[in-house]
Amino acid sequence: MRFLLLAALVCAAPLAAAVQRHGQDTLTAAVAVPLLVVAARVCGRWPLAGVAVPVAMGLAASTELLAPEYWPALAVFGYLAGQRVAARPALWFLSAVALAGLSLCVFVQRELWAWPTQLLTLLLATGLPWMLGRHRKQYTELVGTGWRLAEQLEQQQRTAADRARLRERARIAGDMHDSLGHDLTLLAVRAGALQVDPDLDADQRAAAGELREAAAAATARLRDIIGVLREDGEEAPTVPRAGTVREVVQGARASGLTVTLAGGEAADGLPPMARHAAHRVVQEALTNAAKHAPGAEVRVTLAYADARCTVTVVNDPPSDAAPDTGRGLASGGAGLVGLDERVRLAGGTLRSGRTGEGGFEVTAELPVAGPPVGASAAPEPPGEAFPVSAVNAVHAVHEATPGLGPGPGPGSSTSARELALARQRLRRSLAQTVLAPLAVVVGILLLSLPVSLVSSSLSVLDEDAYAGLRPGTPRAEVEDRMPMFTRDGPPDAAPRTPEGQRCVYYSTALNSGDAYRLCFARGALAAKSRVGRTG
Repeated sequence: MRFLLLAALVCAAPLAAAVQRHGQDTLTAAVAVPLLVVAARVCGRWPLAGVAVPVAMGLAASTELLAPEYWPALAVFGYLAGQRVAARPALWFLSAVALAGLSLCVFVQRELWAWPTQLLTLLLATGLPWMLGRHRKQYTELVGTGWRLAEQLEQQQRTAADRARLRERARIAGDMHDSLGHDLTLLAVRAGALQVDPDLDADQRAAAGELREAAAAATARLRDIIGVLREDGEEAPTVPRAGTVREVVQGARASGLTVTLAGGEAADGLPPMARHAAHRVVQEALTNAAKHAPGAEVRVTLAYADARCTVTVVNDPPSDAAPDTGRGLASGGAGLVGLDERVRLAGGTLRSGRTGEGGFEVTAELPVAGPPVGASAAPEPPGEAFPVSAVNAVHAVHEATPGLGPGPGPGSSTSARELALARQRLRRSLAQTVLAPLAVVVGILLLSLPVSLVSSSLSVLDEDAYAGLRPGTPRAEVEDRMPMFTRDGPPDAAPRTPEGQRCVYYSTALNSGDAYRLCFARGALAAKSRVGRTG
């Protein structure tokens, strides 16, 4: 369908000219129309070959390419070639056409002034459509690049959302490990206390021992399972959870630990992030004390100083008389590391280490006014799978268009560089589309100066040679005695060309307003005259 429309468009003008004018034009159309159909057929694969057909027929009809019936074909094929052919082959093709046209003007038409007209017609009929086609091609490439970039951004956003979900699940799993590990540790401590209770019989103590070992095994399995989900450098959970320091201490005391609390109400006035961090510091420290210092007294202290809350958990050395209720409980080795990250995210600092008496101390300093500016914020819940919707994709394409705003920032890496290069090519193509024709027109005007000088000097017919011409002399014999070029058209006062004759003009002198007119008919000189103001 597209081929038929193209063939109809390029062939309509020659057919219309043949209908309006009879005779030789009808025969020309009978040859031109099939050739243009073939050119329309091959222009998709060989665009320059398609352009060459109407160019050749236009030059055959008129050396100046002033054959309007071929202009539609020149424009259509030139536009299609601009979309398919690179700049260098097209320039070589146009240069070859210009040189061929110069040869026709010099050796066939023998009128040098026809060459600037030919170049200007070639520029308007073929050059401009070619540049428009090339600009359209690069604009299409830019839009395609924008859509590819939008698709890449969507894919990146999907991947980021999936990773955020996985990280959030790992954080939740890590928090479950910390909470459940604390509860299982307290359960093991209670089972260990029952195991050494003298009021129970041997079977009951054995059952308590099995319960303690089962709690220890469950803690180990929980550590192994949750440890698989942890990533290297993973941040601690930043979303506050329920629970207070007082509740943690009361639960540990009910499990058999000797725990004292001073200033527990101070944690109630902390910001949510700091309050949760204080809760986790106390929970982790009590868990470690139950594991590694059975029977030791633990002191929990919370105090305000200089707009900061200091949480201190100190346990004494393990008691030799106390049973080793923490034996067999697994330790992940990452509790204090995760705790340090959680405190840091809350805007505080964490210190831990041995005391001089052989115990262990954990101290956290937390800000009363919340985390400082620049600290990491809590991750927002994941939204839709890819927030970059089709509207955002269109916005990305519009940003890629010159004049509608900058493209993506440097963070878009390869996609941004590809889009920037496409935009640069489009701007260069747009500049070429505007500036190149102007430059060519200026070049043609500058070329007219030497052409005028050469044509004027080489188109002067000697008066004696003119006087020796006789009507009836064969045209070939007459042209052998004529100057190299003819004059650029008749002078202003020249009479109308007689019907059935073809007249050429030669200058009588350099820069003269008169001219010698030689009219030919049937291959011989029919008449000669001097025309112009004095002729």
